[in-house]
Amino acid sequence: MQIFKTIEFLNAPCGPLQNIKVLDLSRLVAGNTLTMCLADFGAEVLKVEPVKGDILRDWKVEGISTAWKTYSRNKKSLSVDFRAKGATDVVLNLVEGADIFVESFRPGTLEKMGLAPELLLKRNPRLIVVRISGWGQDGPYAHRPGFGTVVEGISGFASMNGFSDREPVLPPIYLADMTAGLYGAFGVMAALRHVEIADGAGQVIDLPLLDPLFSILGPQAANYRLTGQIKPRTGSRSTNSGPRNVYRTKDDRWVSLSASAQSMAERLFRSIGKPELIDDPRFKTNADRVANAEVLDGIIGEFIGNLDQQECVEFFDKASVTIGPVYDIAQIEQDPHFQARNIVVELPDSEMTAIPVHTITPRLLSTPGCFRRPAPELGEHTREALEEAGYSATEINTLIKDKIVFAAKGDQ
Repeated sequence: MQIFKTIEFLNAPCGPLQNIKVLDLSRLVAGNTLTMCLADFGAEVLKVEPVKGDILRDWKVEGISTAWKTYSRNKKSLSVDFRAKGATDVVLNLVEGADIFVESFRPGTLEKMGLAPELLLKRNPRLIVVRISGWGQDGPYAHRPGFGTVVEGISGFASMNGFSDREPVLPPIYLADMTAGLYGAFGVMAALRHVEIADGAGQVIDLPLLDPLFSILGPQAANYRLTGQIKPRTGSRSTNSGPRNVYRTKDDRWVSLSASAQSMAERLFRSIGKPELIDDPRFKTNADRVANAEVLDGIIGEFIGNLDQQECVEFFDKASVTIGPVYDIAQIEQDPHFQARNIVVELPDSEMTAIPVHTITPRLLSTPGCFRRPAPELGEHTREALEEAGYSATEINTLIKDKIVFAAKGDQ
């Protein structure tokens, strides 16, 4: 069943990052998010995968690798046995023609493989080397494995998330990984700019999961220094402004409402037929409303509880009060704004006929990205990538025969 706009793959170069070549040795979400951003805008991303492939391929729903298909669109795949003698030479030869090299091994592993950044930069002085890890390339935790889950805990995020009378809550998405991937894409563009404007040398980007996630928590360190108070878990309320919460509707759905500006709060009070709240000392200022959030939420919740979700959104929309429905994915599928903006699009897929994925973000109006190919089969582009690196057909056949590299099934 196709609901969103179907996008056909464009069999041609496109986007502002054309001619940028990326070698992606990373695994899981952070690296794949980073290189997806680059690939969506035209970079040629070659996934250099181990024999069993990127671990992301194993994350399946109903037997289909939906995460792999989502994060690895627009990429190519070459499969290498990193333990085989000669594998390092293959990677080093590919490095010579690359602009960006991405890896996510535990610190020290790249050096043990014979691919230390110093060697990569000696082979290609303009290369940008992105090193993704849990904790960074140095520091007392550098040696630890670092999946997003533990980073989301140690960063301070989980301690702030949830309700005060319950346990801390981890995010239900790959938050640490995706945040690092997005920061990493920005870091790569900054490093590329340095190479371009100053004919500069390449460099190493140390990209842990921890630092980017901590950075999005905002002024927590400064707030603690000033007050000595640890930010409590407040559910969906805010300690900075109010009212701000989610409220249950008559049809047992939810809406999210924020009236943090003074004018918005006053507009809200008038719209629910309680203009006297504007001068009520409990709610007169933002600080008053934050201090009396529980009482205020009760008043707002009682009004909203008499309306269905759609009625509620329409009512407050007419009153110019900031409100929106709390959607699940089934509702998103039916929402006209998602459809009109093509926030979700459907790509041709051999297993699903069409797979819905998020559209290319952000939208560059003059030089947009595009969809050029589906996520690759393991080793689908082994021959093509090696040919572009200067290997002859005989040399490629020998590498495949010696099980140093692997082509897709049916091309052995």
